[in-house]
Amino acid sequence: MKCALIKGVKEFEVKEIDEPKSTNGSVLMDIKKCGICGSDIHNWVAGQPEGLVMGHEFCGIVTDPGSRNDLKVGDRVTALPLSPCGHCEACYTGNIQYCPETWTYATGLAVTNPGGLAPKISVRPDMVIKVPDNLKDEEVAMTEPMAVGLHAVNLANIKIGSKVLVVGGGIIGLASALFAKRAGASYVVISETNKERGQKSVDLNVADSWVDATNSEEVNKLINRFNGFDVVIECCGNEPAVTSAIMAVKPGGTVVLVGVATKPIAVPIVVAVMREITVQGAIAYTKKEFETCIDLMARGQIDVMKFVSDIVGLNGVQKAYERLTSGTDSAIKILVDPNKMD
Repeated sequence: MKCALIKGVKEFEVKEIDEPKSTNGSVLMDIKKCGICGSDIHNWVAGQPEGLVMGHEFCGIVTDPGSRNDLKVGDRVTALPLSPCGHCEACYTGNIQYCPETWTYATGLAVTNPGGLAPKISVRPDMVIKVPDNLKDEEVAMTEPMAVGLHAVNLANIKIGSKVLVVGGGIIGLASALFAKRAGASYVVISETNKERGQKSVDLNVADSWVDATNSEEVNKLINRFNGFDVVIECCGNEPAVTSAIMAVKPGGTVVLVGVATKPIAVPIVVAVMREITVQGAIAYTKKEFETCIDLMARGQIDVMKFVSDIVGLNGVQKAYERLTSGTDSAIKILVDPNKMD
């Protein structure tokens, strides 16, 4: 079968690989749609690991239920791409997202476990979730990033009337903004360097306003307007973004770090100390949060289709990544149909 895999720095190759087989009771599925994630972009930019078939946000059709007696061929499913050990404290408490092994064999994140940029994948059985019939394939593929946003907001302790700044207007930022509103925030602002994305966050009714992150005068004016934000959710993972998050939060406020910095960064710790702010890390989601997002979509409580900017085939993956990193394109979420070439 053909797939799109990392060939080098900012370079994909469409290549033939073997179809997966069911091992240790794993569930085999045909992928219908797969999303492009910000963490995928980090790998593509670095060109590592070479040969990785990415794609951990997906909707599929069961072709072999493996050890899952409650599934049958033809069921529509998605899955948590994680690989928790199942026997550590994190797993026992339902926090599989920080199990030491949770990323070791993660679907689409480990070379040994190809993801949804291929038409067929194998997923460990306990991570697979059957989805309601009324959800579109595209909606199902949006479950994973929405769960990341929900997890960030759950950790933020947002209260009724909270003023919230979200740093970064990609899909995780917009998902966080959406759930911040649902949690009771009275005003949500998106900080973005990409003007197209910034305006889109307002046009999609996710944020009340947006601010150009490169305009320090406007940013400071906004911070002073609210005497600092109650909560800042940082969704970029670079030094300027984390610094701006710490500088924007009010004394006693909370900064939630969702963006993943791939290298050590310098931040103004003295500000965090003097203002006694809470700096909270956020990684992935719990299984309950993942299932909550499916339920919210199925009941029409959240609209995720408005975030889908385009759907491409395998030959369009390279261009899609270039669009998402251009800094000028308005695209929020691009999905891939690995059964098509163009």
